Order: sequence, then C-alpha cells, then structure tokens
Amino acid sequence: VALSAVHNNVLADGTSQIVYVSPAGNDAAVGSADKPLRTLHAAVSKSRTMQGEKEIRLAEGTYTELRPLVFTAADSNLSVSGAGMGKTVVSGGMQLPKFEEVKPGLWRMDVQQFLTSGGEIEQLYVNDQRAVRARTPNENRHFITGSCRQVVADSVSWRGAAHAGYAIHAISIPDEAVAAMAGVKDRNFTQMVVSVLHAWDITRWHLGSYNPDKKTLYTVGNLEKPWNVLSRENCSQFYLENDISFLDDAGEFFCDAGQAMLYYIPRPGETIDNSTAMIPVARQLMIFEGTTQKKVKNVRVQGLSLSHTRYTMPWWGNEPQQAAASTDAVVMMDFAEGVTLDKCEISHTGNNGIWMRKACTDCTLTNSYLHDLGIGAVKIGDMEIPKDEALLTKNIVVDNNILRAGSRVFPTGVGMTLFQASDCSITHNEVADFYYSGMSVGWHWGYEYSPSKRNKVLYNHIHHIGWGVLSDMGGVYTLGPSEGTEVSHNVIHDIYSFGYGGWGLYTDEGSTGIKMQYNLVYNCKSSGFHQHYGKENIISNNIFVNNLKAQLEATRVEDHLSFTFSNNVLYFTQGNLYGMQWKTVRFEADKNLYWQVNGKFSFNGLTLKEWTKATGKDKHSVVADPGFADVGKADFHINNKGALRKIAFKPFIYSEAGVYGDAAWKELARFDADRAKLYDEVVGDYEKRR
Repeated sequence: VALSAVHNNVLADGTSQIVYVSPAGNDAAVGSADKPLRTLHAAVSKSRTMQGEKEIRLAEGTYTELRPLVFTAADSNLSVSGAGMGKTVVSGGMQLPKFEEVKPGLWRMDVQQFLTSGGEIEQLYVNDQRAVRARTPNENRHFITGSCRQVVADSVSWRGAAHAGYAIHAISIPDEAVAAMAGVKDRNFTQMVVSVLHAWDITRWHLGSYNPDKKTLYTVGNLEKPWNVLSRENCSQFYLENDISFLDDAGEFFCDAGQAMLYYIPRPGETIDNSTAMIPVARQLMIFEGTTQKKVKNVRVQGLSLSHTRYTMPWWGNEPQQAAASTDAVVMMDFAEGVTLDKCEISHTGNNGIWMRKACTDCTLTNSYLHDLGIGAVKIGDMEIPKDEALLTKNIVVDNNILRAGSRVFPTGVGMTLFQASDCSITHNEVADFYYSGMSVGWHWGYEYSPSKRNKVLYNHIHHIGWGVLSDMGGVYTLGPSEGTEVSHNVIHDIYSFGYGGWGLYTDEGSTGIKMQYNLVYNCKSSGFHQHYGKENIISNNIFVNNLKAQLEATRVEDHLSFTFSNNVLYFTQGNLYGMQWKTVRFEADKNLYWQVNGKFSFNGLTLKEWTKATGKDKHSVVADPGFADVGKADFHINNKGALRKIAFKPFIYSEAGVYGDAAWKELARFDADRAKLYDEVVGDYEKRR
C-alpha cells in the first residue's frame, strides 16, 4: 500500500503508527500527539518498534541535530513530514552568543568553546544570511595571476612535520595583491588560504611564505595534476582569504583561531540586539544507508527545511577536481529505492544539497527549493562505473525544483550533476546563479563504454551561470557515450566564463548519441553550441540568439560524423557566425536559418552559395530575418512563418521551461533583479578588459 493511501496510520487494534515530535517535547515521552518526543533521532528509534506503514510528524519549529539521521532498511515504509518549508527546520548549526561592539562598524565575540568542540569556523550565518569569510579582493572580484609554477621537493616541512610527495608552488602576483599583502603579518601566513582558479578547477592551499621583493606567494600542497597544470594560461585568477587585514566589507567575518575571537562587519540595518549568529557543525543531516542485500525502501520526506551544514578545508588544502565531484552532501543516499523528498528546502550549506549516489533506483526530488549552497545542488550516481550493472543508479526523477545560488564555498559546484546513471528524468527545474556549469550529464572521458544512457534533460530554465569565475563550462555540459540521452525544450541564457568556453550547449570528451532539440539559447559568451569531440549527436530545431563571440564552435576534427546540425534558427548582432574549427570539423548541416543584424551576413567571409560549394553543407538553408517579436525583451516568437516552412522548423513553446505550479511557487523562482543587475555589471567589467 502506498504511503499516500494510508489513512491516519492506525492499525486494526487501534494502535497508532504515528510518532509525534515537537521542539517542546520530551524524548522520554511516548511520542503521542499529546506527549510528543523532542528529537528526530528519538522518533526514528521509536518508529523502528512499529510494523508496516509508519509516520513521523514534526510540529512547526526548529530541531537542532548535530549528527545525521541515518535511515537503514529497518526504516523502510516510513513517512517523515513537517509543517512546510521554513516552518519545520532541521538545523545542523549552533547558535552563538551575542556580539559585542569593538568600534562602530566592527563587532566581535569570544568563540573559544566552539573552536574546542568543532574546529575552525569557515562558515557563519548572521540573521540567516551567509557571511563572507574575509577575502581580498571582495566578493565577485579576483586578482589576475602572473606566472604559476611548481617547485617539486622530496619532502616539504609544514606545520612542524615533513611531508613526502608534496611541493611548493610559486605564484607571481600583481601590484594590487602586493598592496593587499602589506597588511598581513608573517605569523598569520599559515592560516591564510590562497584559492587559484585555473581553467575549470580551483585549487586551495595554505600560504607557506611570501616574498614581497619577488612579488611571489609560496604555497604548500600535493603535486599538481597533469591534466590541469599550473601555468600562466591556466592559472588565470586567484583570491586570498582569512586574514583580519582583509576584513573590510559589510557582511564579512574573520575568525582568529589563535585568539579564539570572531570579528564581523555588520550589514546595513543590523544591530547587536536584532542580530543572531550561527555556525554550522553537522556535515550531513540525513543519510539513507542501505546495503546490497537490504535497501532502504519507500521512505518519504515532505515539508522540511534542512539547513546549516559545514565544510572544512583539510590542512593540506583542496586539490583540483572537476565539479568538486567527490564532495559530500546534506542528504546522502546509497542503496536506496523509492525514497522521495517533496516540498523540502535545503539551504545554508557548506557542501552540496543532495547526492543519490550508489545503487539508487526510483528515487525522486520534487517541488523543492535548494539555495545558498556551498557547492552544488543535486548529484546523481556514483563517480565510478559499478562492476555489476545491477548496482547502477537509475530511474531518478528530479522535477519542478528551484536550484539556485550555489558554488559559494567551491566555485566548481554545479547546479545538477549526473555521474554514472541511466534512465533519469531531469525536468522543469530552475537552475541559476552557479559559478560553473548549470547541468553536467555523464561522467566518462572518451569513447569507451559508459552506462549513462537514455537520460532526459527537458524543460529546464538555466541562466546566470559562470559569472566570469572559471573557464570551460556550459549551460548543459555532457561527457562520454550517452546514447538515447535527450537535452530538449530548455531555455539557456546568460552563461559567462572567465576565459574560453562559456557555451550554452556543450558536448565534450566523446559525447555520443545525444539529441539536443527545441532549446532556446542566448547571451552566452563563447557560443550557443560547441562540441569538443564526440560522435553522431543531433543538434536540431533550436534557436540561437546573440551569443557574444560566436554562435557555433567545434574543436576536434575526427574521421567519423561528429554531429548533424539542421532546422536551427541563428540570429546575432555581434561576433561571428562560427568560431573554432566549424569550417573543418566533419558534420552535416542543412535547412538552417541564418541572420546577422546590422551587417552583411557571411559564413566568416563566404556567402551561403560559396559556403555550400566549398563544404557541401546547408544546401537548403536560407538567409532571412526570423522576425522575432522583441529581442530586447527576450520575446523570441517568430513572425516570419514562410522562412520557417523553408527549413522545416517546428515552433515550440519555450515559456514552458522552468517550474510549474501556483503563483507563489513561480514567483519564488523569479530571479532577483538586483542579482541580475550585479551579473550584468560583472560581465560588463570583464568585457571591457577583454
């Protein structure tokens, strides 16, 4: 019997199958409506004494859980329900005492007891807003690196011990960073963090030493990775964290571990009396932990807010890893079947939102709001291909969710990542405000076997991604052979990388057998579509508008058919029609519509007739104005029906992308106007420099 069909969860003998929980309850109570328990841990233990369908009901309020709830096979057929998002809150944080004023505009508090119990404080929330760890330059800005190089050593002395296989890394810095370092005392070097953004990765190290005469920082960490080495080209930007001299902006904090003192600059309107501060302590709040023999089955979590989890950097730093792939999440699932999160909220995290990892089947995330995330929002599947395909994660549904404002600790966090998984449905999600890719689908480099097949990425709204932080990224990014995978009916816009590779649709590293159709893609930095290398992909019936540098790009020339490009509409006012290798890559193209505003259209110097004669492509394509209703207002309804008939274009309703539901849910999904304005300012600054 499905949980939704159970009425009142009362057995025939009158025994209640419901455990009640309240912040005012008592764990020594029986767990009834009039004598509720106080904690979720006690409620789960109580529910395990029951048979069949069972339910835990949480009253409105906040439940502090500093260690995760672990659900096993013994918890199958369980419903956990709260009063709704923002009403029933499960928090992994500890509230701090009141600040005291040091001087106008600077507060502090003694945090000795918290450092003793939980280690360094790397995340802080004041009045339920994430504070920024003191950094320079300030948020949304970075220093440009000079040269970067690795000095290999047999053994590096660090924090009083010798470490084999480590290296010293030398990073030359510009004059602005030299000026910032002038206020840092020598004794504070080892608490400082240097975050280097190189290509698609971030590497974070503690500072070992500094030579102001050579304008060089020396960091200590593992040997560099050969696929993304430290070089002038790759080490494009960096920022410095965690020194009191960097504490200069409202909403920033600095924790002096040596003095056990936390400092904070209040935001406008904050007073000591109206402000509360919290530090996250727990890393996870829920773990679904089945086994190969006994899965966790049919657990439903609804109407809860899960908040305040931490991430702490290891003493040796963070090595580069695409998409911060191995980092954990607030909710972890392994060997789970039929587990559902519905109408839940995950926020204020140091790590990812949810990871349905090993051997998860028929699990869902629906109607939920994931925001203010330290890394990414949703991850599906294991990073490794399972030896037994019966253990592959599959049939996962992620539908009608708002995934927003991530990458706050690791800029490499992705809105939605699908590793080794098949037959998943990613639909009607709002994905915005991440510093790396919006969605990453597949996890295999090259043409060898990958089990990631038949995944559907449909009707998602993906926008304001990148922010000029990293390179080599896309709105939807695919990896490896993915036959049967479809990326369709998505709206993708405002994708901006630092250097190369701010693409809308991006088929990378052996992407094979993928259909990309009925997508609207506009305002992407490098191009609307780019294929690095792949085989037999279909790019058809899409609309590409006003991408900055080029509309179309490709990279690797291979002997096989790389992709088919047909029935697409392309419209642009700046940049070129095509960029890298479009003229030489092996692909088929026909029945496309091309239009360049305020200029004579050409295939980078060739007329359509000359292009067709030289390449054999686009024999039935046309050069014509599609007659968009209002490009300035992002109204891309096409009035030139005759041109559409010539290219056999099938109109689609792009406004169906994104979340659905009542007016309040749609309004919550609306992107903040001030955040959009800031994005435009950041992009504008980079474009001026470019």
